[in-house]
Amino acid sequence: MTDFKLHTDADAPEENSELFEHFRIVADKGQSMLRVDKFLQNRIENVSRSRIQQSAKAGNIFVNDVMVKANYKVKPNDIVTVVFSFPPREIEITPEDIPLEIVYEDADLLVLNKQHSLVVHPGHGNYSGTLLNALANHFAKSGKKEVENDFGYLVHRIDKDTTGLMIVAKNELAQTVLARQFFEHTIERRYQALAWGDPPTDEGRIEGHIGRSLKDRKVMGVFPDGSHGKEAVTHYKVLRRYGYVTLVECKLETGRTHQIRAHFRHIGHPLFNDAWYGGDSIIKGTTFTKYKQFIENCFAIMPRHALHAKSLGFVHPITGVMMHFDSTLPQDMLQLLEKWEKYTHSRVEIASEEV
Repeated sequence: MTDFKLHTDADAPEENSELFEHFRIVADKGQSMLRVDKFLQNRIENVSRSRIQQSAKAGNIFVNDVMVKANYKVKPNDIVTVVFSFPPREIEITPEDIPLEIVYEDADLLVLNKQHSLVVHPGHGNYSGTLLNALANHFAKSGKKEVENDFGYLVHRIDKDTTGLMIVAKNELAQTVLARQFFEHTIERRYQALAWGDPPTDEGRIEGHIGRSLKDRKVMGVFPDGSHGKEAVTHYKVLRRYGYVTLVECKLETGRTHQIRAHFRHIGHPLFNDAWYGGDSIIKGTTFTKYKQFIENCFAIMPRHALHAKSLGFVHPITGVMMHFDSTLPQDMLQLLEKWEKYTHSRVEIASEEV
């Protein structure tokens, strides 16, 4: 018996998407003693033995919940689980001179602060101008010989118009170890977002399976009854209330496609100017013409959803050292918040004068 989970989706842009494959295989009652790497190669379609051995080296193969090496002999009724890093798609990556803000780099990985309007991986009409094209150029110019494939190995993604911190591995071993951290939800990720409305509590937990919408495959739907999609949990904390919109910090317990955007729409607080999830029109506020013009000006300042991957924490895949990175909000989001600060301040002044 084989349970297969592939944590990626080829049909739409990815946000907060973890790039790994997870297999769970129960050995038959009549299973003869067989090395676990050969066992997995026999049971999983289109997987190379070297890829299996790489996962074993990274500590990603378990039998009955105990980590094993590639030479472990599988016995009848053993439960074998394995986590693979997702292999790169067969597409040519050519170097392109696209600016990157790299905040950390060593022989095994780099951490970058991704700008908005940058697609992570070529495909779906974006076959150039992507993060991988930019990384190929970066490695070519810097002469980074340790990068095995010339453009790095993705571990996760954030959406085209989401900004913030991302990890890129430089070799398959680092990618495979990091994939396991994502699988086990030990990666710490915190986002900041501007959401419509005024949440009733200062802290909250949003829980509900997320899966491709049954009406529109471009977006994700929330299924609280678990009838569709995968389990998803988002924790949030209010940072600043502006009356009609609220700045929140989101901590991800899981990493589903468009998780924050879908969850906040689900609770009635879609992200500001999120066209895909209903945040690109006036949801809260007054009917005054001045207010409508103010919102239009805000949309012009930040013509994308207001979401930034602000901090990232993980264990270094080779050294085992805990690493933590923080980033400043992008300029457009800072300008947007400044505009709301001034608007809120002027409303308070007007209210006090009326009293």
